[in-house]
Amino acid sequence: MKAINLVTLLLVIVGGVNWGLVGLFQFDLVAALFGGQSAALSRIVYVLVGVSALWQLVPFSKAISSDEPYAERGYPTAR
Repeated sequence: MKAINLVTLLLVIVGGVNWGLVGLFQFDLVAALFGGQSAALSRIVYVLVGVSALWQLVPFSKAISSDEPYAERGYPTAR
């Protein structure tokens, strides 16, 4: 389970960097690397990034429902 979380987190980061490049410079790195936005490989990467974002909702919701956010801020945890 840890491996899939790391892979999906990496893909979400790739997607975030790509969106940052699109927003700042109108440059789509995924499209540039894989043959344009409509190329099959680019579309696969886009879908994998989207599915990874959905997958990351699970650890995110677990972190929100636990004391983890308090630990990150340095507050004492509720017991």
